[in-house]
Amino acid sequence: MRVPSTMLLCGGLLLVGCSDPAGPAGPARPTAARLAAAAAPAFPEVIALPNGFSPEGITFGRGTTFYVGSIPTGAIYQADARTGAGALLVAAQPGRSAVGMTYDHRRDRLFVAGGPTGQAYVYDASTGATLAVYQLTAPGTLVNDVALTGDAAYFTDSFQPVLYRLPLGPGGALPAPGAVEVLPLTGDYQFVPGEINGNGIVATPDGGTLITVNSATGALYAVDPATGVATAIDLAGGAVPAGDGILLIGHTLYVVQGPFNQVSVVRLSPDYTSGVIERVITDADLAFPSTIGEFGGSLYAVNARFDVAPPPAPAPNVAFQVVRLPR
Repeated sequence: MRVPSTMLLCGGLLLVGCSDPAGPAGPARPTAARLAAAAAPAFPEVIALPNGFSPEGITFGRGTTFYVGSIPTGAIYQADARTGAGALLVAAQPGRSAVGMTYDHRRDRLFVAGGPTGQAYVYDASTGATLAVYQLTAPGTLVNDVALTGDAAYFTDSFQPVLYRLPLGPGGALPAPGAVEVLPLTGDYQFVPGEINGNGIVATPDGGTLITVNSATGALYAVDPATGVATAIDLAGGAVPAGDGILLIGHTLYVVQGPFNQVSVVRLSPDYTSGVIERVITDADLAFPSTIGEFGGSLYAVNARFDVAPPPAPAPNVAFQVVRLPR
């Protein structure tokens, strides 16, 4: 094949605009950067979690570190996305549960939704020490996920049409235990009694809007964090049924739909009140995923396997994983 002048073979690869230090007749030599990239080990596509862990939430911290929580035990597993190696950061905690979680970069902390306990926890992300416990509501509900803004943490409740607001002080200072505020979801919000409703939640970069998904209806909402007034996000007739964890990058929203083993990709309008489902991401390694995080241009989905290991019962013989997906 004749190679055009703008294309050269470098290190066995056909490249565009590659310079040939040996001249037109000499062999091309790969740069040191290309050699280093070729030698670097690829990030693993599937990372094993402890057998029986029954995971749900995931969040990334410093560097390549990520954290996954256990629904039945409240344990937090810390792992490295580069190597796949990990260990417990927080041991099983009697009477606790870990569902959705998010990392606070300001103070190296984890905010964790406590599921059926009605609680929320704040952990030191380096030592695993408990920094605070908040009783958001009575036990028996499902405190499902959490999002951070500059001045508050917001928690969803799957069985009640409310958000719980935990106000934060200057620099993210934690409040006293009794500072929890209950924010009713009003406006367009549709609640289905007896079903899993409010689930994943994220905040826009400026903290001026919260976005949440209703698993029962497949609807997305833009919520005013000050009033709880919810505006249905117009998906042009589309929906994201069984939507669970969500992730916002710019104006692209990723919605995990566990029973379908897929992640819907929604392009949102500048004001977050409308959107288009552009595509879905699927992968043979997905097994009833629950939530996702993002690192290095890849998505990381937690295989919660709710079809074979329904929470909150322990599942000692079930294997669980985190799966890396192209974004």
